[in-house]
Amino acid sequence: MSEQHESAITHRVVLNDEEQYSIWWADRDLPAGWHTEGTEGTREECLAHIDRIWTDMRPASLRRRMDAA
Repeated sequence: MSEQHESAITHRVVLNDEEQYSIWWADRDLPAGWHTEGTEGTREECLAHIDRIWTDMRPASLRRRMDAA
């Protein structure tokens, strides 16, 4: 896919129940287990947003267990 074509595609930021982030094409159905976070834009914009907000890469279940210990 050309770089110019890729930049024209709208993506959305998605996350799963473990609060792990990814991007997905805005015009496609979400895969099972993922829901929208609310941010849409170019691939680069979405990845930059994830880079800013996803500061703890540990899955949510692991964070909860570690906090309880």
